[in-house]
Amino acid sequence: MVRASEIYVIDDDEAVRNSLGFLLRTTGFTPYLYPSALHFLDECERLRPACVITDVRMPGMTGLELVRRLQDLGLSHPVIVITGQSTVRMAVDAMKAGACDFLEKPVDEAKLLKALLAAQNWRGHTSSQAREQDRAADLIDTLSPREQHILQLVVSGKANKVMALALGISPRTVEVHRANLMRKLGATSLSELVRISLAGGLDV
Repeated sequence: MVRASEIYVIDDDEAVRNSLGFLLRTTGFTPYLYPSALHFLDECERLRPACVITDVRMPGMTGLELVRRLQDLGLSHPVIVITGQSTVRMAVDAMKAGACDFLEKPVDEAKLLKALLAAQNWRGHTSSQAREQDRAADLIDTLSPREQHILQLVVSGKANKVMALALGISPRTVEVHRANLMRKLGATSLSELVRISLAGGLDV
C-alpha cells in the first residue's frame, strides 16, 4: 500500500510536465518531474514507493516499457499511464503490463485525483485483490449474454459499426447495449471498463 504524497511525473513534453506539476502542487502533492523514463530509472531504486504518472509515447523508452521494467525490478510504484492518442488496445496493454489506471490527455483534474486516490491503495493485501476480482466477476455475471459478448468486443477494440455487422444488429442497438453494460458495471471510463474486465477474468 502506498501512502506517500510524492508523485513522480514522467513526460517528454515540458509544457505537460509543468502543467501536471502545478496541478499536483495545488492539490497537496509533491511532484518530481522527469523528462524521460530513462531519467526516472536512473533514480527510481533510491526513491520511496509513490505513484508514477507517465506518458505512453516517449523517446528512449515508452511508458508501457517503463511499467514492465518496474515490474521486473520488483518496485512497488503504482503507475498511471496518460496519452494523447488513446485506443482500447493501448488501455488493455497498459493494464496487462501492470498499470493501475489509464487517462487521456488533456488530463481531467477530477479523474486524475480519483486515480491518485485509488493508486495509493494499489497493490494492497492479497485478500483485497481477491475481493476485487470476486466483485468484478459478480458484476460481469449481472450482464446478459448479449451484453457480455459486446463487452468482450469492446475491450478487444472493435468499433460500434464492426460490432453491429458481426452481431446482425444496428449500431444504435450496440450503443444501447454499451450504455447498459457500463451502467451495470458502474464504469464511467474506458480504463474502469478494462480494469473490471481484466479483474473479472474476461479474456482480453
